Amino acid sequence: QVQLVESGGGLVQPGGSLRLSCAASGFTFSTYAMRWYRQAPGKERELVAGISSAGGITNYADSVKGRFTISRDNAKNTVYLQMNSLKPEDTAVYYCNARKTWVDSTIREYWGQGTQVSVSS
Repeated sequence: QVQLVESGGGLVQPGGSLRLSCAASGFTFSTYAMRWYRQAPGKERELVAGISSAGGITNYADSVKGRFTISRDNAKNTVYLQMNSLKPEDTAVYYCNARKTWVDSTIREYWGQGTQVSVSS
């Protein structure tokens, strides 16, 4: 059974930091690219950061560049999102995503249940 379980969300003051974790099970984690998405109330889900299967390639939304860092530990089947200098506009539900494109172009994708991040004074 595939599971992506996020943790680490919470309430933080502007300028503060949080570290999100996403623990994966039920699939070969090290062969999947991993991403963090977020969705704020009334807005569409947006890609925040992504990391390749081996961890050598990362990408970020312009809004979080220089503040957020995505990383992964394939030995622990876990992906992380370190969030620094948080702003109120970072408030959202954050979702972990696993995605793999097979040789025949088939895409397999899994989602976590989300974790709430609230940035407020």
